[in-house]
Amino acid sequence: MAQRSTAQAVRYRAFISYSHRDKTWAAWLHRALETYAVPHRLIGRVTDRGAVPKRLVPIFRDTDELATARDLGKEVSDALAQSACLLVVCSPEAALSRWVDEEIRTYQRLGGAERIFCLVVAGEPNASRMTGRGAEECFPPALRQRYDAEGNLTDDVIEPLAADVRLGGDGKHDALCKLVAGMLGVGLDELKRRDLQRRARRAVAISTVAVAVMIVTTILAISATIARRDAVAASHVAERRQKDAEDLVAFMLGDLNDKLAQVSRLDILEAVDDRAMAYFQAQPTHEVSGRALLQRATALEKIGSVRLDQGRLDAALASYEAARSVAANLTAKDPANIPRQVLLAEIVTFIGMVHWRQARLDDAQHAFADARATLARAEQTAPENNDLHFQLAMLDNNMGRVMEARGAIDEAEKHYGDMLARMQRLAVAEPHDADVAEWLGSAHYNLGKVALLRGEIANAIAQYSADEAIQARLSSADPKDANRKDSLLTVQAILGRAQALAGDVPAGMQRLQRAVDAAHTLVALDATNTDAQEHVALFSTHLARLRRLTGDASAARELMATALPIFMGLRKQDAHNAGWQREYAEARTEESLQAGQRGDTALARASAAEAMAVLEPLKAAQPGDRATLLATLSAHLAAADVSPDPAEARALREGALHDAATPTHGQTDPRLVAFQVEAMLALGRHAEAEPLIRTLWNAGYRDPALVQQLRRAHIDYPVNQAFQRELVAATVGGR
Repeated sequence: MAQRSTAQAVRYRAFISYSHRDKTWAAWLHRALETYAVPHRLIGRVTDRGAVPKRLVPIFRDTDELATARDLGKEVSDALAQSACLLVVCSPEAALSRWVDEEIRTYQRLGGAERIFCLVVAGEPNASRMTGRGAEECFPPALRQRYDAEGNLTDDVIEPLAADVRLGGDGKHDALCKLVAGMLGVGLDELKRRDLQRRARRAVAISTVAVAVMIVTTILAISATIARRDAVAASHVAERRQKDAEDLVAFMLGDLNDKLAQVSRLDILEAVDDRAMAYFQAQPTHEVSGRALLQRATALEKIGSVRLDQGRLDAALASYEAARSVAANLTAKDPANIPRQVLLAEIVTFIGMVHWRQARLDDAQHAFADARATLARAEQTAPENNDLHFQLAMLDNNMGRVMEARGAIDEAEKHYGDMLARMQRLAVAEPHDADVAEWLGSAHYNLGKVALLRGEIANAIAQYSADEAIQARLSSADPKDANRKDSLLTVQAILGRAQALAGDVPAGMQRLQRAVDAAHTLVALDATNTDAQEHVALFSTHLARLRRLTGDASAARELMATALPIFMGLRKQDAHNAGWQREYAEARTEESLQAGQRGDTALARASAAEAMAVLEPLKAAQPGDRATLLATLSAHLAAADVSPDPAEARALREGALHDAATPTHGQTDPRLVAFQVEAMLALGRHAEAEPLIRTLWNAGYRDPALVQQLRRAHIDYPVNQAFQRELVAATVGGR
């Protein structure tokens, strides 16, 4: 192939080739590249792309329509020759554009075939090789097969580096990092790590501002106290300084709190809120204004929320109880004040959430009922108030969780359906409210859980997909918000697990891997964020299971080496957190199954025994909780597989069958049915298992553990094509 002449030196960092129907994406890519700050520690490094620059400028993007021209034109041809690399925005429109194809061929003839990178925005790469899917092809012809120096088509298939911003793909930020890594000739992992360090330094800068504000607040508080002791003639000075202090505290509890939460700095956030409380406590009771009391209740609520995110449930509960006391007094003094009613209900709702995490379901339900009663009184005087409807939707969410934990699936579904209806109305009334959109997604997520309990796998995947679409849009709109990232990674993980249950294991593992990576990013920003730590450990455990079942034992073991120490640390931090206890037991069960697979029976037995010891008291406390039941069944069957005593193994399997038949709701849950099949086949009761296997087949259930077991038992279990069509219809309809 011809090489770029020395006379035509590199002028552009990249040339963006795109169909003009994709000009919005091209404009985004152009802007994102030219504003991207290369991590400082990479600048100047020499790679096979040359020295790493400080900025990726300039970028060439042709903004004129080419359809009237017969060839590319001298300006475009010269720009291609003077570009360090070619970036192709790939879509079905681009695949049909002869101009995009010609730009690619021209760049290949210039010797740049190895410097072509793709951004997939729609369609499907290489879909033209799939029967009946040619219309989805997003790669132009020149990207599908290599051309020789004379321009003749060869049999060599090209696999260009492609970043993916489609729903469920890399996301905008990771896609940009992938392209930048290719352009600079550096490793993607290193670039992301350096990029993360830079963002962490930004978080530190915000934290520094927070500390400075705390110092100023302390000075103002002292000044206000001194001023109050001045003579009466100086009283107006004291009032002004106290007002200044309260204004600064209001900033600390508002904008500064929000910014710290977005960069996931719970440690500094807690210090800010504690400083605000120190100021409030320094004020004499008789001089505290209603405004200051409202700030005090808000500060206590925020401190409680930080402690809740840190996993310090007892400390969080103490803060919330103190906040409730202040808010209840304020509400009693002005019962017609709707914002105060909403604040009180919100605080009581948080109290219920703490009880729920502690598996104190009665206390949680009572708290949620109290909050609902408060809002119901307020709704009588302000039926059109959207804040009230939002809080009522939150209570439907929380009451649904309690009912779900009790095994009352019908009641849970009713609360989740009411939540969805409220959020849909709010989304119409407030289409630009990100919080409303986020909780609309959560309503879909909740209904997905109920659908799975009923054995409606296609519906569950459709609901989870609807939630993922919403969370992905929100996270893309505000990529620096850690809370948005957390919401997105959570639904990605649960959707990945559901896809694996339906037999699409590669897609399931891909989503789980993205969730694990995103959770690691949040932990790197703030090591005290226990929600992020929990997600790393939990989703690593889920991913490890799929890695083991698909034959990647080494990767599975590495994932558990990450998960188990995290769970052990969390349990040590708070032994009352029922969720952490159950998830730790799930991790021990996975460790047992891995150990048994490689022949380490001693570890396999010890891990299974540990899992059962943790789960039994949880099951006794929450007999209706499906997650605890499923974890218990898994642990018992894992213990049976490695038991040296046939009688003990049989007893464990019989016990699992008994427990699986106990729930009065959700008997069609395919995960529950699959455990029953596993136990029956191990006990030699094949005839009893046959109708259950048919039930699973009808539901479209193809979890790899079941498929492998049926294969070992020589039981035919073909793909249910009717379910696959139902799944496609459900997910397409959901979009």
